[in-house]
Amino acid sequence: MHGWIVYNGNLGGKFLEHARLFEDSARRLGIDATVVANHSVLSMIAQGNSALLGVSDRPTPDFVLFWDKDLYLARALEQRGVRLYNAAAAIALCEDKGRTYQTLADHGVRMPTTVLGPRIDAWSGVVDYHYYQMVEDVIGFPMVIKESFGSFGSQVYLMEDRAAMRAKIAELGARPFVFQELIASSYGRDLRLQVVGESVVAAMHRTSTQDFRANMGQGATAKPHDPTPEQTEMAVRCAQILGADFAGVDLLFGAGGEPVLCEVNANAHLLNLRECTGINAADAMLAHIAKQVAWQRER
Repeated sequence: MHGWIVYNGNLGGKFLEHARLFEDSARRLGIDATVVANHSVLSMIAQGNSALLGVSDRPTPDFVLFWDKDLYLARALEQRGVRLYNAAAAIALCEDKGRTYQTLADHGVRMPTTVLGPRIDAWSGVVDYHYYQMVEDVIGFPMVIKESFGSFGSQVYLMEDRAAMRAKIAELGARPFVFQELIASSYGRDLRLQVVGESVVAAMHRTSTQDFRANMGQGATAKPHDPTPEQTEMAVRCAQILGADFAGVDLLFGAGGEPVLCEVNANAHLLNLRECTGINAADAMLAHIAKQVAWQRER
C-alpha cells in the first residue's frame, strides 16, 4: 500500500511537521507513504484533458492524505481516480464557513443564528448599509462576524455596536463573511473533538481568560476532555454530513450546557491536541485510511 501525504509547501513549518507526523504513523502501520509538497505536483489541462505536472517519477498512489486546501490539485487527483482523505468536496465545504452552515442546516444540528453576508464585489464596495438593519434585528449586539475563509480564529471578530459592525464590513471589502449570534454562555471556552470515521479519538476543553475566542492560536489553554454522548454524536454527525473521513469539530456550550456547533475543520492541526491529551490522532487516521483502502481492494 503506497500513499502520498500532501501538505502546503509554501507554508512549511508546522504544516511540514504534521506531514512528518503522518509519515511516522504510516511507517508504524507498515504503510509506504511519501511526503509531497503541493507545489511539486501541479494540476493542468492539456489537449482538453485533466493532467498532473511533476508526477513522471512518482508511482500513482493508492491513496492521498490531503493535508492542504489546494482544491485545484485535490480535484485533479480525484479526476485520475485517486481516493483522497479528505475528499475535495469535504475540504471545500469545511473551508467555506458559509457553505458549512448551509450544508448542516435542515439536519437538526444546533448552531448559532447565522446570516450569510451578501456578495460584495471589489469594484463596487459597500454602497448601501440599510439592509444590515435586518441583521441587527435578528441577531442584535454583541454579534460575531466571521470571514468565510480563515484559520486559527484570526478572522473572527466581536462587534459590540452598529458603528463597529459597519466599519468591519467596509474593511472586509470583497472578502465573504457571515454574521453570527454570540453564544454568551461559551464566552472564552469551547471544545475541540477530533473525529476519525465514526468515532471521536481525542478531545480537549479550551479556555481563554482574555478573549471571547478559545483558539490556541489566540492564547487559550487546554485540558483533556471526556466528551458526552451528545457531544460525540453531534461531532461525528457533522463530519458525516459534510463527507469528511476525519475532522476537528469545535463545539460551544449552550445556555444549558448543551453542545452548539461552532465550526468544522477538515485539516485540523493535531500537535496541540497531542500535547494536551497524549493521544496522537494521526495513528487513528492512518489506520482508518488503511482499513478503507483494504476494503476497496476487496470489492
